[in-house]
Amino acid sequence: MGFDDLTGKATDALGEHSDKVEEHSDTGLDKAGEFAEGKGLDSEKTDQGREFLDGKIGE
Repeated sequence: MGFDDLTGKATDALGEHSDKVEEHSDTGLDKAGEFAEGKGLDSEKTDQGREFLDGKIGE
C-alpha cells in the first residue's frame, strides 16, 4: 500500500464522516479561541481568526 492509497482512504473516510469532522473542528476552534482570550487577546480578533480557520477547514 502506497502513500496515494493511504491518502485516498483518508479522504474517503473524512468524506463519509464530514459532519463529525466539522463538529470536532468547531469544538477545537472554540477551545483555542477561549484559550487565546484567556491569555488576554482581543475577542474580536480571536473571533475573526476562528471564522477564517473554520472556513478553511470546512472547504
